[in-house]
Amino acid sequence: MRKIIYLNTAAVLAVASVLSTAGPAAADSSSCTHHFSGPQICVRLEGSNVWNTPTAIWTNPPKHVKTRQVTLYVNGKRYAFDKNPATATRVGKTLSYTWNHDRWDAESKICVRFKDIDRVACERVKDIGDRAQF
Repeated sequence: MRKIIYLNTAAVLAVASVLSTAGPAAADSSSCTHHFSGPQICVRLEGSNVWNTPTAIWTNPPKHVKTRQVTLYVNGKRYAFDKNPATATRVGKTLSYTWNHDRWDAESKICVRFKDIDRVACERVKDIGDRAQF
């Protein structure tokens, strides 16, 4: 019985030491449409706080679809900078396009829509502050 307690304690301490050495957390997030059939569309925001890189992803395109136009919207308006609409290209089994890294207002609603698909994936920009340990 004591061996089990010692092993569990060691496991908890090992996890705690890994977590305490982790660097500042990023504000990465993603959201997908939740339909059981048809196109599955996702938007991913990668970055830290209000500085993010948005990516549009169509997770289940038909095999014959190699490219498709995709549009980025911010708070319901078409994104006015960078290449928009853009051309998503096949990467393995998915179609995707990544826009340039940019600063978005906190709580901005970032949405993506692929041409000829009525489903839209949206995610909100989160400003989680600096969580780095000093």
